[in-house]
Amino acid sequence: MISRRNIRVKVMQTLYTLLSTQPDTKDTATTAGIKILNEKLSLSLDLFTTIVAYINSVAQYAETDARFRSSKYVPTEADKNVNTKIAGNTFIWKTLENETFRQKLSASSIEEKIDQDRVKKLYQQLCGTEIYAQYTAEESRDSKSEKAIIRYIWTELMINNEDFQSFLTDELAGWEDDKDMIYILMDNYFKNNTGINFMALLSGEKLDYAKSLLRTTIEKEEYCMELIEPKLINWEADRVAQIDLLLLRMGVCELLYFPTIPTKVTINEYIEIAKQYSTPQSGHFINAVLDKILKDLEKEKKINKQDRLSK
Repeated sequence: MISRRNIRVKVMQTLYTLLSTQPDTKDTATTAGIKILNEKLSLSLDLFTTIVAYINSVAQYAETDARFRSSKYVPTEADKNVNTKIAGNTFIWKTLENETFRQKLSASSIEEKIDQDRVKKLYQQLCGTEIYAQYTAEESRDSKSEKAIIRYIWTELMINNEDFQSFLTDELAGWEDDKDMIYILMDNYFKNNTGINFMALLSGEKLDYAKSLLRTTIEKEEYCMELIEPKLINWEADRVAQIDLLLLRMGVCELLYFPTIPTKVTINEYIEIAKQYSTPQSGHFINAVLDKILKDLEKEKKINKQDRLSK
């Protein structure tokens, strides 16, 4: 469900968290690191599921609104005839019928995290739009329009809504760290919501990659630093940003110990992560250091890459 870049970021964040714990041994560090990594992945999956649950709740609120308005002491004709078409939206119901979605809602108490006042506000905003008027005016249902109205809730009422963005930042743990990844996950969701496994953020192969990258970066720390430190021209290792050093260690490990990942891919990925998560100069710094290390390793014939059999 997520890319290798997202995985690299999670591993980087895990290693950064480990810096404050100072484990006694590498085995202890690896064990603690795997636990932290799993917790971070679980939190990300909770966040993604919560976003999907919010969208579902907005659509289903049509029935709540209809019941409330029809129960008024003196209901108007409009109150008696609230259109509840969106509550039966076929795209939404494919998600609701997804067994892994139901399991995740229960296992992580996702529904308890849903702010019903916020759901009501989003629903009312939706009702005031032209696209919703057009949607409810159509008696038939087709998969394209069913998906389009749900995507509209996400893209217009949530992503492009400053008030809701502030709400996510304040109320949902991990949103600021994970929002770019959530955007990718939501794109995947709208491509095929029936194929989403809400109980597992990573496939088995990608989870193995994440744990292996974490474990290798911990175990090979001394050797990697032996390669890195001579390349820190005019810089002492303790003056380099901690995130940059972590990214360099991860990058060197990929160059040496992950034969199916091309060297160019490794270097480009860590440049982009450095640009996003470290200092303005970090992308250039990571590029320069990894490039020098790669040239040395190639001269020593220590780089052995092979064609990747799977993504």
